[in-house]
Amino acid sequence: MTLEKIWAMYQETDRRLKDMTLQLDQRFKETDRRISCLDCRVDDLVERLIVPSILGIFRDLGYDFDMVAPRMRYFDAEGHCIAEAGLLLEGRDTALVLEARTNLTVTDIENHVKRMETLRRCANEHDKKRKLLGAVTGIIALEGEKAFAIKQGFFVLEQSGDMINLRVPKDFKPKEW
Repeated sequence: MTLEKIWAMYQETDRRLKDMTLQLDQRFKETDRRISCLDCRVDDLVERLIVPSILGIFRDLGYDFDMVAPRMRYFDAEGHCIAEAGLLLEGRDTALVLEARTNLTVTDIENHVKRMETLRRCANEHDKKRKLLGAVTGIIALEGEKAFAIKQGFFVLEQSGDMINLRVPKDFKPKEW
């Protein structure tokens, strides 16, 4: 075998490896896109399971919400989306923003804290003085995540069969943003 033939074989092998790597990258991206779409659909399902019960749960706590709106987006003056609320409950002097996830994580809760801070700044800029409360829920939510959410001042909602239950200690005081 000549040096030229060895070099040609090496180049062909290298080209094939690059083609296979590109194909794998494209398949991974497509798989990630499909999983992301599925996750959004499951999150929508979580929100739809909660909506019928949520007004009653908070009415029993003394909150008077008269509007429920899924997937609310908030924009800055330049038209950039700065926050999205999975589910927004609005009342005259109080609003509640619910983050519904398939698998509730500490990162989701930390992001919800940041979202609440952003929404408070937006409300202040528009001279809206109403209280902002936060809540979280997930199909999968481990005890540590639930405890972390409560520590952050969030209401925690749990699904139990076809019912939604509020999971907070008796002395729980929600954080007001």
